[in-house]
Amino acid sequence: MAKAKEHAKDDGFGDNIKMDALAPKLTQLGGIVGALALVASLAVGFTGGNKSQFMHSYLTAYAWVLSIGLGALWWVTLQHLVNAKWSTVIRRVGELLASTMPLLGLLSLPIVIPTLMGDTTLYLWADSHKMHGDHLLHKKAAYLNTGFFVVRLVIYFGFWSALSLFMFKKSVEQDKTGAPEIRSKLQAVSAPSMLLLALTLTFAAIDFVMTLEPKWYSTIFGVYYFAGAVVSFNSFLALTLMWLQKNGRLARSVTAEHFHDIGKMMFAFTAFWAYIAFSQFMLIWYANIPEETEWYHIRAHGPWGTVSFVMVAVNFVIPFFGLMSRQVKRNKKALAFWAIWILVVHWLDMFWLVKPHMHTESLPFSILDVTCTVAMLGLFIAAAAFNSQKVNLVPVKDPRLDKSLAFENF
Repeated sequence: MAKAKEHAKDDGFGDNIKMDALAPKLTQLGGIVGALALVASLAVGFTGGNKSQFMHSYLTAYAWVLSIGLGALWWVTLQHLVNAKWSTVIRRVGELLASTMPLLGLLSLPIVIPTLMGDTTLYLWADSHKMHGDHLLHKKAAYLNTGFFVVRLVIYFGFWSALSLFMFKKSVEQDKTGAPEIRSKLQAVSAPSMLLLALTLTFAAIDFVMTLEPKWYSTIFGVYYFAGAVVSFNSFLALTLMWLQKNGRLARSVTAEHFHDIGKMMFAFTAFWAYIAFSQFMLIWYANIPEETEWYHIRAHGPWGTVSFVMVAVNFVIPFFGLMSRQVKRNKKALAFWAIWILVVHWLDMFWLVKPHMHTESLPFSILDVTCTVAMLGLFIAAAAFNSQKVNLVPVKDPRLDKSLAFENF
């Protein structure tokens, strides 16, 4: 629940809403660190005999960062769809994070190119002979083949890039013209886009992660990935806004009220993730179909059994009670702690989804997990910072801005 209160503006906007010198500095720093980490990862992976480790580490990091970008795109689309007012002042930051979709498409190439060449390090189905030689897989070959895989990815990233850049471009255009019809146009586009986003996100999660084990299937795996995407994006959004305020941006515009609502989303989707995770496990356990239970069997024994047990605690129980309090959501230091916590355990979730495919006796953690994650995160931040140059950090002529600035939680 929320109500509006009087909000007095100073001359002009009354706040620092430009990145200015921060944008090129952050672009350069993120780009250099990310590029160096990516080159180092490729060098170690392909010249040091660590190809399998590299491919799985890269996919883990990629799935993690992609989820943040998709969470941002979903969040921006949602704000337009429901005509949200509270989030207007922070929506531009979400748009900037979502605008990284073209880069995320390019970063999929180290996964796509080897698969297209028939490399089965990640995906058994990249070899058509193995697919047709297995009676459990040959009927899936019409979907699980390299040609159709590439076509689907072109569709996914083409749609995500077009949608994110359209939302961003129209929002910035409104800063210049103040045209009220832009709001209606964005809302109209957001309705069908939300349906297409749900479908493409679901199938992308299946293609990149679920098909690592082509015999396994889950009808709610896409929802599982979506839940992690939303909670991780809101955590990243909170940290981004705090960093901006620490550097003198949005210091007055973004208040404890806005952080409170971001914290609500973090809390809600922590619970939602747990609900979907349990639902997936319970339904597969109850049905007891061999093709389904094998996936959980690997994750229930040995070191992976320990990770699974830890996941329940760190991904649900601890943050659930940690974020429950109203005071925590309104305290930036406390909220920052839980935001970092959630991003770390969401990475662990991606590790738990991807790495058992390597079938090693011990947990296959290596320095490549670090370098690939640094590479993804650095380039992701650099792309968002690059797009923030010459634009306001707030949609200054959005007709809902006054209500957002005056937003107050009960």
